[in-house]
Amino acid sequence: MRVQSPFRTQKDSVAEKSGPVTAAIIMAPAKKNILERLDAGEVVIGDGGFVFALEKRGYVKAGPWTPEAAAEHPEAVRQLHREFLRAGSNVMQTFTFYASDDKLENRGNTQRFTGQQINEAACDLAKEVANEGDALVAGGVSQTPSYLSCKSENDVKAIFKKQIDVFVQKNVDFLIAEYFEHVEEAEWAVQVLKTTGKPVAATLCIGPEGDLNGVGPGDCAVRLVKAGAQIVGINCHFDPDTCVKTVKMMKEGVEKAGLKAHYMTQPLAYHTPDCNRQGFIDLPEFPFSLEPRILSRWDMQKYAREAYNAGVRFIGGCCGFEPYHIRALAEELAPERGFLPAGSEKHGTWGSGLEMHTKPWVRARARRDYWEKLNPASGRPYCPSMSIPDGWGVTKGHADLMQQKEATSKDQLKALFDKASQGH
Repeated sequence: MRVQSPFRTQKDSVAEKSGPVTAAIIMAPAKKNILERLDAGEVVIGDGGFVFALEKRGYVKAGPWTPEAAAEHPEAVRQLHREFLRAGSNVMQTFTFYASDDKLENRGNTQRFTGQQINEAACDLAKEVANEGDALVAGGVSQTPSYLSCKSENDVKAIFKKQIDVFVQKNVDFLIAEYFEHVEEAEWAVQVLKTTGKPVAATLCIGPEGDLNGVGPGDCAVRLVKAGAQIVGINCHFDPDTCVKTVKMMKEGVEKAGLKAHYMTQPLAYHTPDCNRQGFIDLPEFPFSLEPRILSRWDMQKYAREAYNAGVRFIGGCCGFEPYHIRALAEELAPERGFLPAGSEKHGTWGSGLEMHTKPWVRARARRDYWEKLNPASGRPYCPSMSIPDGWGVTKGHADLMQQKEATSKDQLKALFDKASQGH
C-alpha cells in the first residue's frame, strides 16, 4: 500500500481555491507581488538556467550566449518555462539574458532580430506561462560589453533604459539585475530599474572574495540596497555551497549597516570548490565538459535547506539547473510552502517510486538514507577531483577585454592560443 503524501499538489491547491463552478463570472484574485510574498515569509522558488538548458537542446549558441531563441524558437522557450512551472517555480524570468544591442552585435554575432524584438517575445512567453499558475514574471537585465570597454555611466545606463522600456510596456511584475561581476555596474542597473516603480532584485556573480575590483560581499550588498534594490543576492559562477556562504556575508553587511533587504540565491548546478574569484568560466571544462560536476537532485535538496536556514527566501538556480533540480528545491521546502509541485506526481519523495521497480536491489533503494549517504562515482578512471582554473587576471579596462562588433580575427585568436599555451 502506497503512503499518501501529507502535502497537496499545486493542482489540488488551485482546485480548493476555485471551489464549485457557478454560472457567475468569477474574477481571479490578484496575485500577491514579490515583496508581499517575501514580507509574509513565503518561500519563492525561482527557475533555472535557460541559456545552458537551451544550448544543450540546440537553440542557443555557446560563446555569444544570446537569447534570440525567444523570437526564433518560441515553442522551445515556452516549453522550458512550462517545465519549470510544473517543477515548482513561481517566478518566470524573461529569457532576456544578454539581450542588449551591444551584446547582440558583439564580436561578429549577427542577428535577425533586434534587442527590442527579443525582449518583447521573451516577455510574452513568460507572461503566458506564468498565467497558467501562481507565478510572477520577472524582467531581467545583465552586465554589458559596454561596461567592460569602459563606456561612460550614461552610455551603460542608456542600454538598461532601452531594455526596461519593454518591461514597462509589457507590465512585468518585478525586475532583476543579474549576473554582474562589478558592483558599480550593478548599481547603475538598479538605479535605472528603480525609475519604473516596480520591485527590484539585484544579484552579483561573485564569491566570498567579492567582485572583480575587490569589493567584499557585505559592502556590495550595502551598495545595492542603497541604490534601491529590495532583494539582493548571488547568481551564477559558483556552486550552491559557495553562493549560500556569500549571501550570508551579504546579509551580515546589510544588517551591520542598519539596512533591510530580502535575500536570494540562484547558483550553478555544478560543484565548483576549485574555482577562483571569477568562478566557473575559469575552469578548463567550461562550457562543454561540465557534466561530471552536475549536482544530483539530493544535493539540491541539501542546498534548499541550507539556503532556507540562512534566511534566504527567494531560492532558485542558474546555469546547469534543469526542471528536476527545481522540483527538488520545491520538494525539500514543501513543509514550508504547504504543497508539492505538480511535477511530484511523477516523482516519489526520496525515491519512493522505486518501490514499484521489478528488481529487488533497486526496490531496496526506495529510502531517504540511501540517497543521502550515497557518494556518486564519476565512472571515469583517473578522473581528477579538482581542476586548475585559468587565472588571466584581467577585468574592466584591460586591453584583452575591449569589445568589438567585428568577428574575432585569426590573428587575435592566435595571440590568445599562444598566451594560453604559455601559461598566460
